[in-house]
Amino acid sequence: MAAETDEALPQETEAPAVTTESVTEPPVTEPAQTEPQEERFLLTFVGDCTLGANPVNYFAEVGFIKTVGEDYAYPFRNVISFFENDDFTMVNLEGALCDGGVPVQKKYNFRGPTAYINILTENSVEAVTVANNHTMDYGSQGYASTLSVLEQAGIPYVERDASAIVTTESGLTIGLYGAAYYYLDVADMTEEIVAMREQGVDLVIFAPHWGTEGSYQPTPEQVRVAHAAIDAGADIVYGTHPHVLQPIEEYNGGIIYYSLGNFSFGGNSCPDDFDTALLQQEVIRDGSGSMRLGELTIVPASVSSIAGRNNYQPTPYERGTEDYDRVLEKLGAA
Repeated sequence: MAAETDEALPQETEAPAVTTESVTEPPVTEPAQTEPQEERFLLTFVGDCTLGANPVNYFAEVGFIKTVGEDYAYPFRNVISFFENDDFTMVNLEGALCDGGVPVQKKYNFRGPTAYINILTENSVEAVTVANNHTMDYGSQGYASTLSVLEQAGIPYVERDASAIVTTESGLTIGLYGAAYYYLDVADMTEEIVAMREQGVDLVIFAPHWGTEGSYQPTPEQVRVAHAAIDAGADIVYGTHPHVLQPIEEYNGGIIYYSLGNFSFGGNSCPDDFDTALLQQEVIRDGSGSMRLGELTIVPASVSSIAGRNNYQPTPYERGTEDYDRVLEKLGAA
């Protein structure tokens, strides 16, 4: 990531003296025409964020709930500078935010209290996808609670097989389309992406929850669907679900993040793979209003700030270390 520099301030000069002498007025000239300036925006993407825990270990001493408590800044404390200094941060919110309820019949059910919406609002998260296989862990009531607290907090979200349009404070209009692997309607995806393009959004992000858990390579189906999304007009494919990193691919003017792995993931205190990353994508609007993707900055990280177990506090790796280089290799950027 390029280092920020402070521009030197011009030295103060004395104001010209004001006189009352009669002078000949200069001829009237048209003001010089200036070229419209480029605008640059920075978008940050991270992987699965489960802001809660499974019922069987909900109050475990090393679990997410006991670890975080009411310290809402805790999960993103070591990456907040990236979130605060961009135009748009998006995460995969994997699990329900509800104060109780009955979990559905499945092996893993993730829930955090509704107060944990503050983890998003206090850490400069601008949008979430709820298109995933844990969004309905507490049934329709848990899902309704999740959407309600997002709406009350003013955090935009995108649902499964649905689109949403978000406008950032910096004036970038982003179209989102969400999908989940257990039901992904490619025809509907294509139609919605085209429709958002026709509405004149600056950028389209396709957010699928897909692939094989634990696999470091995308499936042929992921590749096929990702290419179809870009061909339909998407600029960025932001993939989640495998819990590990998968390669990044540039395709037909767009970019595909097949999987960003886990991030602040309360669903597993001891994952097999601690590697994750923050991806910061530059987007450029030229003087004519046309958009293009700029530089991609990869920030290799661990899901934990300590070794040996997950403490749910993602932390960047030191540049040049074996860990740092391993992440780049997994993303195909070494």
